[in-house]
Amino acid sequence: MRTDVFLTRTGAFLPFAAVGNDEIEQVLGQVGGKPSRARRIVLRSNGITSRHYAIDRSTGRPGFSNAQLAAHAIRAMGDVGAVDCLAAGTSLPDQLLPGHAVMVHGELGWPRLEAVSMAGVCLAGTAALKHAWLAVRSGDARRAVASGSELVSPILLANHFEPEFEHKLQALEKHPEIAFEKDFLRWMLSDGAGAVLLEAQPRGPLSLRIEWIELSSAANELPVCMYAGADKTADGSLRGWKDTAAADWGATSLFSIKQDVRLLNEHIVRATLTEPLAALIAKRGLRAGQIDWFLPHLSSNFFVQPMIDGLAAVGLPIPRERWFGNLETKGNTGSASPFIMLDELFRSGRIRPGHKLLMFVPESGRFSCGFVFMEAVS
Repeated sequence: MRTDVFLTRTGAFLPFAAVGNDEIEQVLGQVGGKPSRARRIVLRSNGITSRHYAIDRSTGRPGFSNAQLAAHAIRAMGDVGAVDCLAAGTSLPDQLLPGHAVMVHGELGWPRLEAVSMAGVCLAGTAALKHAWLAVRSGDARRAVASGSELVSPILLANHFEPEFEHKLQALEKHPEIAFEKDFLRWMLSDGAGAVLLEAQPRGPLSLRIEWIELSSAANELPVCMYAGADKTADGSLRGWKDTAAADWGATSLFSIKQDVRLLNEHIVRATLTEPLAALIAKRGLRAGQIDWFLPHLSSNFFVQPMIDGLAAVGLPIPRERWFGNLETKGNTGSASPFIMLDELFRSGRIRPGHKLLMFVPESGRFSCGFVFMEAVS
């Protein structure tokens, strides 16, 4: 027997004080000991003005683990009562094994429960949300917590990157989306965590009933686009770290995050927005007029106009005044971004009973996406 599922609480945690654009290299360091000539170009394109890093400026080392970030976000929800299921997603766990969720559970010190780890890139947190939703919906759990967290700053430190080359800077001026390449992702990504509580009954003055969650992958037709711990071979396949000599890990920056910008530019809107959304419109009867809040996970403001054009092309032209996001002030925190965005809106007092929310989470790892549809209830 299926039951309604209500999102009743949200929490977020952003480590240390916000870091402005002119302070980034004070925290992450300067590549080659010189100020980056790419920084302003990248930041002008992505629109981010401040973000948070878990780097302690007094030591230059991380002040939190990824699991600790997630635990802080979960505690930010307050006393949530007994929890039966903890689903935790991240792109970069603190270790190869054990799973991220059990490490978060250990940080929380909660009684025995189901702990499920979700891997991936930006969609990992949304996949965790779906598992938690299904657990409550099926009656298998009374309360479930889902989280998304990212600790990326340690691999963005200057000593992990080779100096930028002039031809890349020239290319940046013509194609800002090239900011996703390995050498420039350090201006795009930051740290943070978010969490939600799901229950079978609404709670407090405001809850969000989750109507449906749809996840979709285009990996059947497209190759890998964003990756770490591997390198692409001549035929486009990945050779992972286990098949690479340990001596070459550092020499090839094997564990840095890399992006195939050509693939990204050609396919991100089609593969993660217009094609899956067109199918959802047919399946769910979505109409722009019924959506009061559109929460798109944006990695960069560069994609705002392509997204506007894509929504119009499939017949869902949601006006910009109904969009909500906080990329500019909270940064791109990957799988945590949707939770951090929702937390800010949920606590703002701007959601009214009856409002309908559509969350959109694209992922360029191998072109996946997620859509979450919710209705506010009192």
